[in-house]
Amino acid sequence: MAPTHLWRGDWIDDRELTDRLPNLAATLAEDCQQPLDLPRLYRAGAALAAELTQHGPLYRALTEELTQTGDAPDDGAATLATLAEFLRAETLEYQVLRAFGDPAPFTPRRIDHADHRFEAWAPLGVLGHVTPANARGVAAMSLIEGLLAGNINLLKTSRRDGLFTQKLLRALVEREPTLKPFVYVLRLSSRQPEVLSALFALCDGVAVWGGEDAVAAVRAMTPPAARLIEWGHRISFAYVARESSADPAALRALAHDVCCIEQQACSSPQCLYLETADPAALHAFAERFAAVLAEVAPTIPRGQPPGPHEQAEITTTRELCRLDGAIDGSRVIEAPDRSWRLLVEPKPGLRASPLFRTLWIKPLPMAAIVATLRPLRAWLQTAGLACPLERLAELSRALLAAGVTRIVRPGEQVGGYFGGPHDGVYSLQRYARRVALELPASLQGITSFAELEAPPPLLADAAAAPVMDKAGFLALPTDAAAAQLYFKSGGSSGDPKVSVFSHADYARQMRAAGDGLYAAGLDPVRDRCMNLFFAGHLYGGFISFWSALEQLRAVQLPMTAIDDLAEVAAIIERFQVDTLLGMPFYLVKLFHEQGERLQRYGGVRKIFYGGEHFPPVERARLHREFGVAIIRSAAYGSNDAGPMGYQCPHCAGGVHHLLSTQHLEILALDADRPVAADEVGRLVVTPLARTAQAIRRYETGDLGRWVAGICPCGRRAPRFELLGRHGDIFRAPYFFSYATFAAILAEQAGYDGAIQIVLTQGEGRSRITLRLSDRTALEASQARALVLAHYHDLREFVVERGLTEFSVERLPLARFIATPTSGKLQHVVDLRQERPS
Repeated sequence: MAPTHLWRGDWIDDRELTDRLPNLAATLAEDCQQPLDLPRLYRAGAALAAELTQHGPLYRALTEELTQTGDAPDDGAATLATLAEFLRAETLEYQVLRAFGDPAPFTPRRIDHADHRFEAWAPLGVLGHVTPANARGVAAMSLIEGLLAGNINLLKTSRRDGLFTQKLLRALVEREPTLKPFVYVLRLSSRQPEVLSALFALCDGVAVWGGEDAVAAVRAMTPPAARLIEWGHRISFAYVARESSADPAALRALAHDVCCIEQQACSSPQCLYLETADPAALHAFAERFAAVLAEVAPTIPRGQPPGPHEQAEITTTRELCRLDGAIDGSRVIEAPDRSWRLLVEPKPGLRASPLFRTLWIKPLPMAAIVATLRPLRAWLQTAGLACPLERLAELSRALLAAGVTRIVRPGEQVGGYFGGPHDGVYSLQRYARRVALELPASLQGITSFAELEAPPPLLADAAAAPVMDKAGFLALPTDAAAAQLYFKSGGSSGDPKVSVFSHADYARQMRAAGDGLYAAGLDPVRDRCMNLFFAGHLYGGFISFWSALEQLRAVQLPMTAIDDLAEVAAIIERFQVDTLLGMPFYLVKLFHEQGERLQRYGGVRKIFYGGEHFPPVERARLHREFGVAIIRSAAYGSNDAGPMGYQCPHCAGGVHHLLSTQHLEILALDADRPVAADEVGRLVVTPLARTAQAIRRYETGDLGRWVAGICPCGRRAPRFELLGRHGDIFRAPYFFSYATFAAILAEQAGYDGAIQIVLTQGEGRSRITLRLSDRTALEASQARALVLAHYHDLREFVVERGLTEFSVERLPLARFIATPTSGKLQHVVDLRQERPS
């Protein structure tokens, strides 16, 4: 017995179906607990779309199935082309975003920072589908929409159908096996009501496509508790304003809509309304339109001809219209070969057409639109509207008030776009439910349940990609359609890089950054924030935190890192600012130069910094002298990879949680292998929300290590500790490390102020100048002696071998060199004209 059903994505035959049906309820109850991974569905859809586009073995097999069930070659090709477009990752994700407004709709998310209320979308659970046999692609698309809403799907196909739908969906789950538990395609007869009733009894919703009889039959088998989702027949029409009644382009477009696919779509016009109450004007228009239709009709290939019953209906309707003509002036205008016909009737009531290029022509003044059409509002769908621009609003308003759910330009009635509303609703919303969670105050700082869940593993192809260095990043191709925002990294080391985002990418990244700020302790309800990050020169610092604060709806004063620190302090005091965001180097300088005024004000309670390490000595001073209660990282990130990490109240120093929009690896310093335990390694990131550039396994240039265990805050997001940058290693002529200089001074002298290393060319050898803040009590000679005593490699090259010069100087912070665009203190400044390779 040949298999004809898909059961949890696998082929089974009728005997196996009979054996398994009694245990289906238990299977569904277990599978309902597992969430569907939308990115994996997008990926599988993209792979399947690519194969259909390439016309490979799968395309040929599906074409054969369509041919065996009577589809003409052109119709089969059109069906597969539509499915290929529908399955593209961009199309699938667009549908989710349009319907749910969130790229992760099933993850509960805070809706109110003043209280602890969360909302999310949730699948109905188990969704049944009953689709028509004469629309080949509808069954598969209905089930895939059920997948997009996170449901387990039971699709009934007709025994008269071939295996087109089964083979297509089997190909989908073969490309992503985790989708299998969500896919059932059962080839059942409508004459098996006991089996169908048993199946529908397990469903939380049933989507039925068809006419009133089909909907009524399914309704009778569906339990009252299940949501019945009807996609029944609808009627559409065209409306021509009086000003457009002689517009040749509009009339040709309307004629195209009449001939396209023989009016078989619900959106095809069955009636054309002319804005008039004058019978003479109506008949004159019908003559003009008949002449246009006579020209257009032969240019559009005929579809399946009407069968005997359909031809009988055409004949009956036509002859009745002629008979009515003796009473009310109705008239038939028909092609000599009877390939099309216009039924001109002076009564405005909407009537269904027998189709196959048969169109009613009726009068309808604008003032009568609502009264005439509203009684049929439950069945109205599309109106093709021909009118001048100045009347578009009033006519659209009248049509929508009458019950129309879609208005289009003439010539575009048949079609639409994936992700748009269907019959007045988003189908995905009907396949889902909105849920609310009102939770305790212990969730303070938590924005999304994603923070409480372990991150998923990296997709296989991304995990297999080679590690990308800076040169690889710079060479990345850019998706021109998605390249909408450009940023230049203002980094403290290396050459500047340009990073490209789509608006959607950027919005998702900034929402994540806002979540991180809230986790770090920023209160959007009460805090008054001043944004002191650097702006301009394509640098993303200021604008990114502007957007993050905007996401939080926090009070914000967009000051930027201006040179006039007195003005900054005055604005802080005037507007009662209590929260500062900026670069450590700039913030430290602000409190040094405007310390007296800020101390007198005494209102700054929180500081959120980014871009570099905040010196512990300065941190302690701000706590002690200025009463600053919270000093935490605003974010760990970069303009190329986006925001990557955030701090919670339990993260100290360089420890951060990983944002859910990123995947992080820490690889060994000497090989592309994962580090062991808390071994220090290179941070390699894969952004999970980027379309403009395909960034995979990008080496950020930072060093770090994993922090073991679950954080006391309760988040499951991994923690890592930042430990400096690769760029802090320099050659003079041996390789030395900025981090080693800093560690020796901190451990041996308790110094943790600003440190900068300047490299210049001496007499035939490199000169290393170590700069320290002049506010330290540590003398330059003491610092030099300490470093040489504890940095053995440096002592060898300076003292023993005389290959390198080394000096220490103390300077005001204002004389340290910072990157102009970002304000970051440059750790290593190389002023040698010929740098060693």
